[in-house]
Amino acid sequence: MHQSPSSASASASSSSSSCQCSSSQPPNAIDATLLSRFRAKTNMGEGERFQLGTAGALTLSVVSSVSIVICNKALMSSLHFIFATTLTSWHLLVTFCSLHVALKMRFFEHKPFEQKAVMGFGILNGISIGLLNLSLGFNSVGFYQMTKLAIIPCTVLLETIFLGKRFSKRIQFSLGILLLGVGIATVTDLQLNALGSFLSFLAVITTCVAQIMTNTIQKKFKVSSTQLLYQSCPYQAATLLISGPYLDKLLTDQNVFGFKYTTQVTVFIILSCLISISVNFSTFLVIGKTSPVTYQVLGHLKTCLVLAFGYILLQDPFSWRNILGILIAMIGMILYSYCCTLENQQKAVDAASQSSQAREGESDPLINVENGSAVVNDSVGRQLAPVWSKNKD
Repeated sequence: MHQSPSSASASASSSSSSCQCSSSQPPNAIDATLLSRFRAKTNMGEGERFQLGTAGALTLSVVSSVSIVICNKALMSSLHFIFATTLTSWHLLVTFCSLHVALKMRFFEHKPFEQKAVMGFGILNGISIGLLNLSLGFNSVGFYQMTKLAIIPCTVLLETIFLGKRFSKRIQFSLGILLLGVGIATVTDLQLNALGSFLSFLAVITTCVAQIMTNTIQKKFKVSSTQLLYQSCPYQAATLLISGPYLDKLLTDQNVFGFKYTTQVTVFIILSCLISISVNFSTFLVIGKTSPVTYQVLGHLKTCLVLAFGYILLQDPFSWRNILGILIAMIGMILYSYCCTLENQQKAVDAASQSSQAREGESDPLINVENGSAVVNDSVGRQLAPVWSKNKD
């Protein structure tokens, strides 16, 4: 059939238009793609800031903890101030006072939340500190170190049972290597007694629960580590201020109020209290940003560093067991960090993928026009019959 030039031109124009439409994406699909890319970049930036904040918190925790251990060792070993529980209560009191000043200077915002949760958390934290000191007093140093090692598997067990958290085989393997190394480096003897074992059991349980609560409360009530520390400090300090002198008297057979406070002792106590502000703040910060298990892994890193610094600076005795244990523990820590990084990256990729798919799904038009026919998409993705057709008879 003969076709006129005008109809041929119209046909060519129609064909060209059809090709352009088929080769290009609908405007809403383009917008959705750009939006998903923008969100992915934004999420990546937030992740990088989170990693930077986490690295800073971990560094602050290590530096401040090692510093306070060295300070307290000089205070207790050289100056014979051996009242650990009372000293801890002073730490918490000074921390609260410093945070109160920071609040008045508007460095952070006060955010009250459920008072029962704050009170219970603060008292439990104070009790766990007291029980750890009692565990050290009624057990050998080796058994006390075993008690500290038991905190990680206990935390993993509690989070798995009550919070439904899952730990991969790689994470469990790296934690096993870490605990083996720290055990070799620190555990020397295992003298058991019934009372000491019971106190150690209570210390492990209360410490695990308190550290899990540190993480869950921050997420549940959307409070920062500073806000939680500020509100819980008075209860922790009060618990230890009341019980501290009695526990110290029980463990040392000496009265903290009868101790002769020289200028040197007073200076070291003040220094210890000032460093404790950073220790307490970084503890809540690390647990809030990471997890209770990661905080315990960091604690064992501090133990290895303290052993090394003790040998280098204080000429403490060092054996092949210490060296071997620290090396094995370091391998475990590196593996744990590597596995956590891989899993966090995978979670970030999965979250970005799900967000992108959700956005693309939302951008699908309710009515598509294909070849002159209107096709209605229902909620389950099947196509309904055309409502109208341009080529109907």
